[in-house]
Amino acid sequence: MNKKVSVIVPCYNQAQFLDEALISVWEQTYSNWECIIINDGSPDDTEDIALNWCNKDTRFIYLKKENGGLCSARNAGIDIADGELILPLDADDKIGKKYLELATKAFDADNSLKVVYCKAEKFGDEVGLWDLPQFSLFNLSRNNLIFPSGMYRKTDWKMIGGYDSKMIYGWEDWEIWIALLKNGGKVKQLNEIGFYYRIKSVSMLKQIDKEKGDYLLNYLSVKHADFFVKHYGSFKTMEHQLLALKRENETNLKSEKFVIDVFCKRFFGFTIFGKYK
Repeated sequence: MNKKVSVIVPCYNQAQFLDEALISVWEQTYSNWECIIINDGSPDDTEDIALNWCNKDTRFIYLKKENGGLCSARNAGIDIADGELILPLDADDKIGKKYLELATKAFDADNSLKVVYCKAEKFGDEVGLWDLPQFSLFNLSRNNLIFPSGMYRKTDWKMIGGYDSKMIYGWEDWEIWIALLKNGGKVKQLNEIGFYYRIKSVSMLKQIDKEKGDYLLNYLSVKHADFFVKHYGSFKTMEHQLLALKRENETNLKSEKFVIDVFCKRFFGFTIFGKYK
């Protein structure tokens, strides 16, 4: 077990959290790693903090670039990475001490794996376990199931063209999991908490309003139409299903028995025409 892992840490206006993130990398039980800190044109103290870590341990590498957004920063870091395996880590999050060790063991044990992730916990403005839905491609087609810090191979990142810079408002992690997994490959969730997700009152995710969300969903729907059609059916099929459901609801609402039963079930826990179970 000697695969090198490249931990990719983009930073823009997150210098106040960067030390915590880098400490969590430095304390790993697995030693064959490098950590590439990307200063994405940040106006704060990112450079000073990053260079301090580079002086402390040569496994830390500093890269400075003009601001280009999260996808651009991650791609720039992965592009110069020496590791066979990639683990993105946002500058305000943390990883557990055994995450790299357990994830690399999983890749060693199963060559068909494409993504390995773990259980997660929230900290900051909200604390507690992060209850993630069970992974399946169908569930992934409905919503993102894996936080940004899942591990994958650099060769797979290169094959799909990296992070998509058109995901300008966020959800870039959902897009890359779809791109990596839609044509095959297994996913494994480790049975250990190895990722700590910082909850803040203001974040990139919370700033996605309806207009930005519509843009991202429309873009995903076009780029990965094959994936969504496979799991939902064609758009015409969806239209037929919606029309059938509408007709069924209209018929039910015209039925006096149906209306009475719904009312009684909702407010009294039983139906007039049969025992409620």
